[in-house]
Amino acid sequence: MNGATRRFFLRSPAEVARDLIGCELIRHDSEGPTGGIIVETEAYLAQGDPASHSHRGLTPRNRSMFGKPGLVYVYTIHSRYCFNMVTEGAEIGSAVLVRALEPTVGIDLMRRRRGKEKLLDLARGPARLCEALAIDRSLDGHDLVASEVFSLRRRLRPLDNVVSSPRIGISSAKELLLRFSIEGSRYVSRRPSRR
Repeated sequence: MNGATRRFFLRSPAEVARDLIGCELIRHDSEGPTGGIIVETEAYLAQGDPASHSHRGLTPRNRSMFGKPGLVYVYTIHSRYCFNMVTEGAEIGSAVLVRALEPTVGIDLMRRRRGKEKLLDLARGPARLCEALAIDRSLDGHDLVASEVFSLRRRLRPLDNVVSSPRIGISSAKELLLRFSIEGSRYVSRRPSRR
């Protein structure tokens, strides 16, 4: 079942972030499909979250984050890309960062793009994930719901090993338990403490 429906994204970022865990994300391009199982996400809230890009309001950089639910929001940090899915309603400004995948599709192509052989080095962390899946700013604003570039297959049953923990790599709102991951997965970017 394709999880890229407007209704799926028309919820709080924390709900979407948790429900994305265990889904399979595939990127389709001229070189072939690449992707894997989502094992780590982070939610970024529209209100009360100074770590969110929407905290200071709409800017040219974060415009896609204020779009309709199901849009892609790609931003650059330290010359690397991060891939987000917009949630809630238009003009709200919330999103989910996809932090890590367990590679399952197009592994040889991901290895070539990353220049790495080990599976653990392919998509463990948001910048590695974007490099492996050839995601850049040209995909900012892309609509996942009407997409031929991405497919999202939702898991068929709930997972009982999803844990929440503080987000990483941010300087404010670090106490919020808005990072979700599969407990024990080797593909998570950093091992969380169980909550």
